[in-house]
Order: sequence, then C-alpha cells, then structure tokens
Amino acid sequence: MNAQMNAIAHTCLAGAESNSMTFPQIVSTLIEAGFEGYCVDFRRGMIAYYLPSGESVELSSAKPPGPVAAEFNAAVVREAIQEAQSLVPGYTYKGFVAKVAAAGCAGYIVSFLGRRVLYFGRTAETHVEHFPGSN
Repeated sequence: MNAQMNAIAHTCLAGAESNSMTFPQIVSTLIEAGFEGYCVDFRRGMIAYYLPSGESVELSSAKPPGPVAAEFNAAVVREAIQEAQSLVPGYTYKGFVAKVAAAGCAGYIVSFLGRRVLYFGRTAETHVEHFPGSN
C-alpha cells in the first residue's frame, strides 16, 4: 500500500468523522482510488480499507460512546441508515455510530463490487442495505 492510498483512506475516514464528506462522496473517492471496500469494527474502533490485490490499510476510528448492545435491532439500524441517506437535520456520523451500536450493530462491511453494506451484530445477525439505485 503506497503513501497516496494511505492518505486517501485517512482523508475518507476524517471526512466521515468530521461530517465533511457524505457516504456517496467517500464511496466515490475510494472507488476512484482503486479500493474495493472497507470494514468498520465498532468494538475495536478500527476500520480496514481493502484493495483487490489483497493489500489493506487499517486505521483507528471512533468507538461508540458505550458498548455494542447484545441484541441486534435491524429496524433501528434501518432507521439510522435512512437518516444518514436523507441527511436529516442534525445528522452526524458520530450520532449514527452511537445509534446503530445501541441497536446491537457491531460493525459493517462495505462492498463496492456488490454495491451493498452488510451490518452485523454480536450474534452475527445481519441487515443488508443495497446502495441506492442498485436493486
């Protein structure tokens, strides 16, 4: 992984955490750079960005304010996703993380190839969200 790819990953993470980049902007930037996806782990406070070559860059990311809830509530996760997609007034990525973690979401995997995001709980329950317009 070269320095430019590391810088792009850092920029996208900072953009999410500072609310200066939307999810579509982050996805576009990462795809243009050659990444094929990433995985966010709330329990570890880590995010890994993946290249098709098998290389990856792992960065520290914000953890939720409390532990990930034991039970996965897909309805609340879907609600948080809709708030993010709509950019409802007051939306922040930090608030999104807090809401989905309280709903039992331990992390998520973004696949650019599959045009979807898989949200998973501590019990491996999942919710799959397709990128808008890709169904």
